[in-house]
Amino acid sequence: MKIRTKPCLSALCRLARTTLCPPLQGLLLLLLPTACTSPSTGYDASGVFEATEVIVSAQGTGELLAFGVEEGQTVTQGEVLGYIDTLHLSLQHRQLKASLHATEYRQLDESRQSAALQQQLGNLQREKKRFAALHDEDAVPGKQVDDIDYQISVVTRQLDATREQLASANRSLRQQAQGIRAQLAQTDNQLRKCIISSPMTGVVLSKYTEQGEYAVPGKPLFKVADLKRIKLRAYLTAPQLTTLKIGQQVTVYADRDETGRTAYEGTVEWISDQAEFTPKTIQTRDERANLVYAVKIAVQNDGQIKRGMYGDLKF
Repeated sequence: MKIRTKPCLSALCRLARTTLCPPLQGLLLLLLPTACTSPSTGYDASGVFEATEVIVSAQGTGELLAFGVEEGQTVTQGEVLGYIDTLHLSLQHRQLKASLHATEYRQLDESRQSAALQQQLGNLQREKKRFAALHDEDAVPGKQVDDIDYQISVVTRQLDATREQLASANRSLRQQAQGIRAQLAQTDNQLRKCIISSPMTGVVLSKYTEQGEYAVPGKPLFKVADLKRIKLRAYLTAPQLTTLKIGQQVTVYADRDETGRTAYEGTVEWISDQAEFTPKTIQTRDERANLVYAVKIAVQNDGQIKRGMYGDLKF
């Protein structure tokens, strides 16, 4: 809710001095002594409006192939505003995918590789049963049964060794594939970082680079600020601070023109836990106060409040 206030009384005093005759000036000044000498009455503190600003820097390396950003442009969160050359990363990505496919293709089928030994072991076990039956009937000597047992033992050890070798080789190949997948994920992350986007919805305040320039990680590209939700940074004395708490609703005044102000509903968002000396450009209700506490009041901006404007606080 916005409220249009009446002209301040100090302005009436200045008007009286410039337009009225001396007798009327004296009469008016006698009636309004406080208004002409205490311009700070009517609010508890004053401060400066500021916005949340973010400097967006490059995260990739390469030439800026596209960068469609202009100062004063309104951007939305996640909006793509440009990109950095990604040719070398794309080629690296293709190479890693080819290596991954080759590694996965080299993995061995344990059942197929050991199928011959498995079949040989099965044949020997059937032969053992047959010769064991003949031995029970005294048709063959016991040495033949013992020889088959020995062959079964040898083939069993060969089968176990083959399976262990195949499993070890496949584990090594799987680890290699896992490492390649990690490199692919790293390359995908680098590719995403080459896309320039806005981290917030707001207005571009400054542009630091142009399309075609070479970008390196950490190089500033542009600065964006959220001007819809602006904050008044004001300073309060210790006695005033006892009546204020985070989340409290207060009234914030912004200058409209030379004769009036606009009132906005604000919310106390932050209160400093350390005292500091009063900034020279800031007024407090007690002008003699040396140590004050900073507070931030969040205000929904209708477009009239500008960064750097002075505002007043009433609670």
